[in-house]
Amino acid sequence: MTPGNALRLDRINSRELFRLARVIYFRYLETSPISFEPIGIVVVADGDSARALQGRVVFEAPVLLPDEQFVPLEMLRLRGPIRGRGGRSPSPRPIA
Repeated sequence: MTPGNALRLDRINSRELFRLARVIYFRYLETSPISFEPIGIVVVADGDSARALQGRVVFEAPVLLPDEQFVPLEMLRLRGPIRGRGGRSPSPRPIA
């Protein structure tokens, strides 16, 4: 992803963006007879509810329109356990 295409999570509703990207990706997986590995999802992020599920799976670096957001596939996949903000697991308490 180039700096011009950088995902600005502070300027958008990232929860909704990731939800929509997952829906588009899972629809692709369900409907594609042959699953090539995409690099990410492009989602229309203009806030229009009629276009809320518009987007596409991309296999090479996309050229984005002003109302589109690119979500890399790595950001949609969970890797490892989810941790809190501290990044540390709570230490076990001794049994007395």
